Amino acid sequence: MNDQVKHFEIVIIGSGPAGFTAAIYSARGGASTALFGGVAPGGQLLQTMEIENYPGFVEPVVGADLMQKMLKQAARLGAAVFNEEIASVDLSGRPFRLKAGSGREYTAGAVIAATGAQARWLGMPSERKFIGKGVSGCATCDGFFFRGKEVCVIGGGDSAAEDALFLTKFASKVYLVHRRDQLRATFRLQEKLRANPKVEIVYSHTPVEITGDAKVTGIELKNVVTGAGRRLETTGIFIAIGHTPATAIFKGKLNLDEEGYIVTDEKMATSVFGVFAAGDVMDTRYKQAVVAAGAGCKAAMEALLYLEEGKK
Repeated sequence: MNDQVKHFEIVIIGSGPAGFTAAIYSARGGASTALFGGVAPGGQLLQTMEIENYPGFVEPVVGADLMQKMLKQAARLGAAVFNEEIASVDLSGRPFRLKAGSGREYTAGAVIAATGAQARWLGMPSERKFIGKGVSGCATCDGFFFRGKEVCVIGGGDSAAEDALFLTKFASKVYLVHRRDQLRATFRLQEKLRANPKVEIVYSHTPVEITGDAKVTGIELKNVVTGAGRRLETTGIFIAIGHTPATAIFKGKLNLDEEGYIVTDEKMATSVFGVFAAGDVMDTRYKQAVVAAGAGCKAAMEALLYLEEGKK
């Protein structure tokens, strides 16, 4: 083997709750473990200002602080954490071969993919300015903070409809803004929306600009048919136009579903023996930190078992 190639028994690609939990369990299980978390390990939670639903924290915890605690825990247990990304993988032979963005090469006895998924954003400069300050990509994460306030959901599919209905538990009113003259959500969800007095569906409108100072104070819309403008006075804006899984390096190497998520079985195993996946990169439904952490635990335990069986 090339002296320049470093070998680890388990390599975890990606950070966040899934990746860090996998690293914690892998290292504690006795395997030489490396986690590649990119220049800013922590995933989507780095953009979350307050987390109130992660077990063990009486008071809200800042997402970046929670990720830093997980990183330090993984490192304390012996995992090597690299602040660089894996640019390519070769899963065709054993050991698996990985190349980092720096050009350095690594090999692994087992691989855990935990590269996550990113919420799709509208792409407006004002949107990015207010992420974590009234703009959110996760209603179940942040809806609680808008109790008694008016909020807006952008989207027209099942996710947008479910988010709007969920937000009615807290908000005084929920605007559901869709660019077409009819929603794409299932008929049953549309019935629920129309039956809920807190929901107002705003058809044929697109966002133009999100306004505010330190936090969001409203959103400017444009009627796509007439060109007329409309302003909604709202302090919360939830973007629900889907997620994009970070699976580019796995295309053609692992089985992906039609939306690009890694396909796994109940043991987190992928289509390649010895490669596992955990977190939002394979979770098409929940998108919750605690679910991702649980999946990371399962993936690491299965990877350890895979390595142990290979030694027999």
